[in-house]
Order: sequence, then C-alpha cells, then structure tokens
Amino acid sequence: MGSPVIQLPTEPADDLHGKSRWSVGSLTYTSAGLVVLFLLLLLGDFGWMMRERSLVPLGQLLLKKFQTSDLMISLLFGSIPAGLTIIIWPIVSVWSDRTRSRWGRRVPFLFWPTPVVTAAMVGLAYSPQIGAWLQKLLHGTGTVNPWVIGVFAVFWVLYEVFALVINNIFIALVNDTVPRRIINRFFAMFRMVSLGAAVYFNYSLISKADTHSTVLFLSIAAVYLISFLVMCAFVKEGSYPPPPLIEHTGGIFSKIKIYICECCRDPFYRTVFITMAIVGLTFQPVNIFSLFAAKSYGIDTGAYGKACALTAIIAVFIAFPVGWLTDRFHPMRTGLVSLALYGLLMTAAYWIVRGPETFLVMFVLHGVAATTYGTAVSGLLPMLFPREQFSQFFSAANILSNILVMIASPVLGQLMDVTNHNYRIMFLLAGLIAFSGCACWLLLNRGFVRNGGVKSYQPPEVEGF
Repeated sequence: MGSPVIQLPTEPADDLHGKSRWSVGSLTYTSAGLVVLFLLLLLGDFGWMMRERSLVPLGQLLLKKFQTSDLMISLLFGSIPAGLTIIIWPIVSVWSDRTRSRWGRRVPFLFWPTPVVTAAMVGLAYSPQIGAWLQKLLHGTGTVNPWVIGVFAVFWVLYEVFALVINNIFIALVNDTVPRRIINRFFAMFRMVSLGAAVYFNYSLISKADTHSTVLFLSIAAVYLISFLVMCAFVKEGSYPPPPLIEHTGGIFSKIKIYICECCRDPFYRTVFITMAIVGLTFQPVNIFSLFAAKSYGIDTGAYGKACALTAIIAVFIAFPVGWLTDRFHPMRTGLVSLALYGLLMTAAYWIVRGPETFLVMFVLHGVAATTYGTAVSGLLPMLFPREQFSQFFSAANILSNILVMIASPVLGQLMDVTNHNYRIMFLLAGLIAFSGCACWLLLNRGFVRNGGVKSYQPPEVEGF
C-alpha cells in the first residue's frame, strides 16, 4: 500500500524527468497523482458534508412536527453527541494511531462504520412510520408523538456513535495523505465542497423537508454511502513507523491516565484545548436555533433555505482566497482576526435584528463570518499537533469542547423555553463567547511564539515518542 518508505521534503521537487513531485511521510505524488488524491478526498467530503449539512435541519423539522420541545432538541443535537464524543473519540483516536494494516491506519475506521451510519439514516427516515407501528403493536394510548420521538432518538444515537468515528478519522486521513505545504489550500477546497453541498441542500431541498422528509433522508443516505465507499476503496495510505511499545498492565484506568498525561502534560497543549473548547462553543447558539428563530419572525422554510444557500454561495467565493491568505500569513493570525470579526457582527446583530428582513441579513452575515473562521483555522490543528499522534491529540482537543457543549446545550434550550422563545438572545450569546475565545487565543499565541512561531514552530515533544 502506498509508496516506498522514503522520507522526502513536503516541498515540490523536480524528479529526473522534470515532473513536480510532492511528498508527505512515505507518500510521494506527481502533480497528476495529487489531483487524483484531491478528487477522491473531495468526493468523500461531498458525501460527508451532504450528510452533515442536511441531517440536523431535517431532524429538527421532523421533530417539530411531533411537538418536540426546544430542550429535547438541544439534548438530541447538542448534549448527546457531545457526550458520545467524549467517550468515543479518545478510544478510536488512539486505536487508529496505533493500527497498522494492509489498508492503512485510517481507512478501516472509515469503511466499516459507513454501512451502519447509512442504516441508521434509513431508520431516521422511517421513524414516524415505525413509531406509529410500535404504538399500535404495544397498544399505546395518547398521541403518536412520544413514540416517534423515542424511535427517532434511538436511531439518532446509533447514527451519532458511528458517525463520530468517521468524523474523527476523516480529518486524520487528510493529515496523513495531503502534503503539509498546501494543506490550508486543500482545506479551503474542502470548505468549498462543504458549502456547495449546503447551497444545493438549502436552495433545492430544504423547502421539501416538511412534505418529503423520508425521500430526502433516503437520498442523502445513498449519496453518502456511494461517495464514501469509493473514496475508501481508492485512497491509499503510506507506510508508518511501528507504534511505540506500551505496558499492557493497569487496565483501562491506567490507559486513560497515559492518554491524559500524554495530551495534557505540556502547558501549550492545555492552552490549545481550552481555546478550541471556548471557540467551539461560539457558534452553538445560532447553529441550534436559527431555523426556529426564522420561523418566529414569519420566515418560511423555503426562504430560510435560500438565505442559507446565499450564505454558502458567498462563502464559496471567499473560501479559496481565505485559504491562500492562511497559507501566506498562518492560521494563528487569520483565525484570530476572523473570530474577532464574528464577535463584532453577532453583538451588533442582537441590537439590529427586529424583523424578518434584518434577521435574514444578520443570519447571512453570521454564516459568512463563521465559515470564514472555519476555513481560516481548518489547517491549524494539523500544524500544532505531532503528526504521529494527531488523531489522539485531535480527539483530546474536542473533549473539553464537547463537555462545554454538553452542558451548554440544555441550558440554551431551557433559556429559549423560559423566555418564550426569544431567539434574538442567541446573537448576543454568540458574540460574548467569541470575545472570550479571542482572549484565550492571545494566550495561545504566546505559547505558539515560545515554540518557534510562524517561521520555525515545532510541536512540543510528547513523552513516549
């Protein structure tokens, strides 16, 4: 599998025949081979993003039809996935980092969960029918609503368990196969594909969600299954050095201690985790409740979808320039600037939004600013973490973030319920959290400079490697 184990620089170089070659680890690509790699990864990204961009709004609309509270929705789409992430990602990340197989160390963790994720999506598609069938079978009384919500919740948890495995490992696959020198521009292309999926879903499909949710669930499941399996079949990983030998004594608690010590011993990594956790919470208020906020201002699903599509179209045009600027100036700089801009916009939105027109304007600006930030920092963690343990450190970076999300999501849901669904508050909360993230970012930058800064940064050493 992959290329011979020859370490080459990650700069393009000319071979004897004058063809440019790119390398990362033991993998070496010609320019044509790099294009093929990009196309395969972007195909997988399209299926992945169609799933990620569509399932939450489809699920939210379906649950609202059966009178689900904001608290329950925030638990299903916020707290439960966050809690599962805390459990699943550390196990899977270390397992994947240490795996050596004929298919690589990442592809098996992407291939095998994919059919289960697809099956769970089929279950979500038929949750109203299954709920009604169970109520009849078990002679349930009252409305069908609790039955449908219960069935949806079961399939949603099943979906999240295996989707979380894929979400963690997919980024690790990119980190292992894409040359570091162009990784920010590659992530910009990732962002463009993601936004293209968002444009298609929000412009063409979301308006049909109220009447054709089953067909939409099934169609997206099919697109995801085909694109991801094709990517897994043809993307080849390189060779990896043997994993370090560890003592198999002390049981699970000893392994947890080793995981925590390796990830958190250095204060720089602790600062990374805290900063990413606070910043990750920034977009949660608007992302969870924007659809319901739109409806509270009398905006129908179709108009909301077109606003999302407009957001994505604008973001597509600025994604690659942002990626280029990030490669030019470094994500530590572009990330801070874009986060501060988002905080200013969201704070202003709290005072500006008074009706459907102002809501749509500020919602589009929210989306453009949020995706700009996402593009600007998409290559940051691969640069900050040690390559051989990237998946482990990537999972650790998300643990504290998901603890905060797990706690904050029901609080946000309860806040919306007790304020009679005053969704305008979500803008103010997003702005305040963004400014807190900027303060942490400045502390993170101090540690970044101490470890070499933009010109010569080296990840702090991890004991055991």
